[in-house]
Amino acid sequence: MNGSNMKKTIYRSKENDEMRPEYDFSGGVRGKYAKRLKENGYTIRIHHSDGTFSERRVLGEKTVVLDTDVWEYFSNSDAVNNALRTLISLVPQKQTH
Repeated sequence: MNGSNMKKTIYRSKENDEMRPEYDFSGGVRGKYAKRLKENGYTIRIHHSDGTFSERRVLGEKTVVLDTDVWEYFSNSDAVNNALRTLISLVPQKQTH
């Protein structure tokens, strides 16, 4: 089996929630790539069980982060978009001068 077909499973527990000693981030820079991600976005690759994959481009400027309490009601893009379209329909149209 080659490495591309292997799934990586990450196990986390409260007692194993500390940084491992072999990780050394002393030379790291916080936010080093944040500006580039915000400007250029990123690509999400989804691997399917049939061996194919699909990609979705996520643009940094168009990314919206929902608070947990909001996400509980609107946990996917369709739900958020439908709710916002309903709200938009209630707002009076802008008048142009």
